[in-house]
Amino acid sequence: MLNRRGALATFVTGLLASGLVREAKAETQPMSDPTEIIELWPAGPPGGDNVTAVEAIIERGDPKGLRDRALTHTRKPTLVVFRPKAPNGAAVMLTPGGGYERVVLDKEGYETARWLADRGYTCFVLFYRLPGDGWSSGPDAPLQDAQRGLRLVRSKAAAMGFNPDRVAIMGFSAGGHVAASLTTRFAAKVYDRIDAADDLSAKPNLSALIYPVITMDPASMHGGSRKQLLGVNPTPEQIALYSPEKQVSTDLPPVFLLHAADDKSVPVENSLAMFSALKAKAIPTEMHVFEEGGHGFGLRFVTGKPVAAWPGLFETFAKQHGL
Repeated sequence: MLNRRGALATFVTGLLASGLVREAKAETQPMSDPTEIIELWPAGPPGGDNVTAVEAIIERGDPKGLRDRALTHTRKPTLVVFRPKAPNGAAVMLTPGGGYERVVLDKEGYETARWLADRGYTCFVLFYRLPGDGWSSGPDAPLQDAQRGLRLVRSKAAAMGFNPDRVAIMGFSAGGHVAASLTTRFAAKVYDRIDAADDLSAKPNLSALIYPVITMDPASMHGGSRKQLLGVNPTPEQIALYSPEKQVSTDLPPVFLLHAADDKSVPVENSLAMFSALKAKAIPTEMHVFEEGGHGFGLRFVTGKPVAAWPGLFETFAKQHGL
């Protein structure tokens, strides 16, 4: 865990405002990594007896020279905390992407958390376990961490100065699948109670799914994520259970969806399917599909494009729904 705390991140986010449209972008200013870390499982995560993978942080490189690290083989799931200078009474738990092979730190984690914290949100970046590492719960390992993580966030509300009923989740790419799974399966019993935090609800008050992996249907799936999550030949029952668009019920929170039509990694049909399922159940939802943006743009690959407006669009949606 020390290498997470000691390294330097070389970015910070900025905001440009014009009328009602706000444009966020990444900037190259060195900042120290956060040092406030919450471990999810006091006695270690469940089902790890046969896990031998070694946790590591890798530097992936970035065409703009920004820091772009990823955590592989998560052994100790954690929440990394970003406290705002002026809390607005709400919190966001972020689940970065990585195709269920890794969890990115900077682009979809720390960078976005800093942008949100600058706007008053207390942020928690979740480093969740990966289903291909041999955890006994298999595809439910990330959901275990997401449920436990959101409950722990709520348990910190009084001490950190936010309302436990104003907690959102924001997920990107495969982390969007983690977020969508929590949004639809927040009440699923996927682990045994550990402590008083587990008596709290795991249901987010709002969900933001950013170019998310959603369906496990071969017609629109992200093949890499499905292989890591379910293996090569999943059953029809597994495909249905782990496709959040097929798990939508009438008691879900409001959902914000964002995608680029030219996404060649995760087809835009993932967001379209989720939007249709949410509307069919009358869940408050808003979807933005931009002509260009590709995949994995976060805040750093949006400059000069209409998709640069997405953080402001999310912020407006969140405020309209109590966050």
